[in-house]
Amino acid sequence: MAVPKHKTSKSKRDKRRTHQKIDGPDVSVCPDCGEPKLPHHACAKCGMYHGRKVIEVKAD
Repeated sequence: MAVPKHKTSKSKRDKRRTHQKIDGPDVSVCPDCGEPKLPHHACAKCGMYHGRKVIEVKAD
């Protein structure tokens, strides 16, 4: 079984892990009210999804 001969330095270890970071969620813009929303989700501000009202939103 293969065993490492030398200790991997912190620099070498961290260079290998540079692409393992977590990105933030993608955000799109609601075409009806212009508020940011998650893609493939109904807008929390106006309740629209694909041009039709799918949820009733309370008016503040």
